[in-house]
Amino acid sequence: MLTSNAAHFNAEPLLKPIQIGPIQIDTPLTLAPMDGMTNYAFRRLVRQHSGSDCGLVCTELLSSNILTSADPRARHKFDWQPHEYPFAVQIFGNDPPKMAQAAKILVDAGAAIIDINMGCWVPKVARKGGGAGLLRDICTATSVVEAVVKAVDVPVTVKVRAGYTEGEPTAIPFARAAEDAGVKLIAVHWRFASQGFRPDPPNWNVIAEVKNAVHSIPVLGNGDIRTATDAQRMMTETGCDGVMIGRAATGHPWLFRHIAHLLRTGETLPEPPIHIRAQAAFDHARVMVETSDYGEERSVMELRGRLHQYFDEFIDTDPLLADLRYQLVRVTRLDQIEALLHPLITMQFEEMAS
Repeated sequence: MLTSNAAHFNAEPLLKPIQIGPIQIDTPLTLAPMDGMTNYAFRRLVRQHSGSDCGLVCTELLSSNILTSADPRARHKFDWQPHEYPFAVQIFGNDPPKMAQAAKILVDAGAAIIDINMGCWVPKVARKGGGAGLLRDICTATSVVEAVVKAVDVPVTVKVRAGYTEGEPTAIPFARAAEDAGVKLIAVHWRFASQGFRPDPPNWNVIAEVKNAVHSIPVLGNGDIRTATDAQRMMTETGCDGVMIGRAATGHPWLFRHIAHLLRTGETLPEPPIHIRAQAAFDHARVMVETSDYGEERSVMELRGRLHQYFDEFIDTDPLLADLRYQLVRVTRLDQIEALLHPLITMQFEEMAS
């Protein structure tokens, strides 16, 4: 059953195509790069459940140091397929020549868009001047952008935090400099790096200010977009051109479709029932095992701690699903996952989702 949100529906269409250099993205809803998560298996699942309503996917982030040292670890993440085009590949680092070299390597490997990470707040990255650490030094950040833009003939985008230190929104002056340097899109997470993922009340002002600061490039809002209504509000209140979704999409690959439907019609789609969620969780595991270079056991062990996210809305109220989470985090083989999820897939416990 559809839920109407017509009273709050903005007649001005929010789902407008965006232009990233020469590449048109028809739906401005994009999948954020997430280390250990946005591998081919998950990107394929998002396409399966959201289709073209996810306008652009991004790979896991890659270290420029590892890429330029010919470390074989980097090649394990070169998992993109031609049918995913156009897609973005994200790199991080703080050395302009290395970042430029890394970007060239990725474009030669098929990347359609190069995204520069200036949003990672994890101390081992940011304290060394990478990720959001670059926002402490706008000159170096701009030099990185200039080097990458000059090195490749594909569009370059940047994902940033509001700034590094809370209360110092350096993303705003950086956005102007990045646009002048040739960046074709900026995605802005509203938190500062020093906030990590603290559940603070959202402050979207910085997204609006970045949007006002640039002249002609799209700005995407990011951070805690958990529902279609969240996306609608962020776009309406900040004027951003679209949204980039990361953590909320894990376990919810249909989220982009739900957002697009709300923005097109003013109606809220119902959440998928348990059997759909169980099938999606198994499909995620199966494709990851089939496509990973790491082998079955390692692939399963990397994913098993996240499979419960497909059922998080029900775990606190249903003891069977709470027990399922306990069992899923202990599996080491695909057939064990199948045995646990098969009853949910076949019995179609739709009443659980009502």
